[in-house]
Amino acid sequence: MSFTGPSVGSGGRTARRVFEFGRTYVVRPKGRHQATVVWLHGLGDNGSSWSQLLETLPLPNIKWICPTAPTQPITIFGGFPSTAWFDVGDLSEDAPDDLEGLDAAAAHVANLLSTSPLTVVKLGLGGFSMGAATALYSASCFTQGKYGNGNPYPAKLSAVVGLSGWLPCSKTLANKVQGVDEAARRAASLPILLCHGKGDDVVPYKFGDKSSRALSSSGFQDVTFKSYNGLGHYTSLKRWMKSVVG
Repeated sequence: MSFTGPSVGSGGRTARRVFEFGRTYVVRPKGRHQATVVWLHGLGDNGSSWSQLLETLPLPNIKWICPTAPTQPITIFGGFPSTAWFDVGDLSEDAPDDLEGLDAAAAHVANLLSTSPLTVVKLGLGGFSMGAATALYSASCFTQGKYGNGNPYPAKLSAVVGLSGWLPCSKTLANKVQGVDEAARRAASLPILLCHGKGDDVVPYKFGDKSSRALSSSGFQDVTFKSYNGLGHYTSLKRWMKSVVG
């Protein structure tokens, strides 16, 4: 599936970014289908590796959907292409957010969630690193009822999980949620679990901590932040996931 959106090129001319998403991997429930969770991989990864890991977890009633991000030039890599949900120019608090890429990724996720019957199962969203950032951005779209570009957000989320990630657009979130009754209601009732290793040298621990604080101060009342001593960015993901679901 592909999404297109306008972007300004050299000389002020409008170019079109095309987002060609990769293969989606599905882990079907071994028991009664009670929940569908879309799980998003990190930068440079794909849905296959996470589907193999998630299949080993003792969660027989969950259907896992593991999409693969588009391959696109990444600014932080000097323009070298990689699988990524959006472009990253710098891992810093002042780095600009790629709203076009974030909206395209969030729309792809919402489309995947729409395949599950709302009357039967709960819909969840989670991710690791850049995937966690995309999941949290999608959560903000859900609470506001729209994407950053103003188009309606169609999915209904029941819970969000983010491992070793960060919250895009954190500085403007409070203004978009507070004072809007429906957005405030959704934010207050959406459970969000954030986990971050204190030894993370890729996405610093402070990013996870500040993201948790930003969500709470924006009206998200059901945010849980768990820290792990000695855990790095890629350290024992299987043990980490089992501790989360356990």
